[in-house]
Amino acid sequence: MPASKKRSDCPISCSLDIWGDKWSLLIIRDLLYAQQCTYGDFLKSEEKIATNILASRLLMLEENKLIIKLEHPESKAKVLYKLTKKGIELLPILIEISLWSEKYSDIPDDKKLMLKEVKKDKEVFINKHIKELSKGIR
Repeated sequence: MPASKKRSDCPISCSLDIWGDKWSLLIIRDLLYAQQCTYGDFLKSEEKIATNILASRLLMLEENKLIIKLEHPESKAKVLYKLTKKGIELLPILIEISLWSEKYSDIPDDKKLMLKEVKKDKEVFINKHIKELSKGIR
């Protein structure tokens, strides 16, 4: 991110400048679960992101090297979005947000099951998933 866009040199502030808006972590979440998505896949999420916001966030995430755009194997009109190593390394943050949310919110049973696995051994869970997600990335 260009220095002119930074609000401060605080590590939290610098991070939030990249992925701290309302939509970016949801895009990253979708890519963590699906491993790759088309533009249309993101539009189908239950949060109902607007197309202009989605296009803006995808571009910003790509410019900051959290995601990459790949050719779609079945259609020249589509592209696939995939996380980079930098994007995959946000998994522990999303896990911590999910654990915090479980304490204070009602969450679906499938997410409770996943968090139960996380709580057995968080480090093993994260390392296993980072390794799986990292297969075949540049």
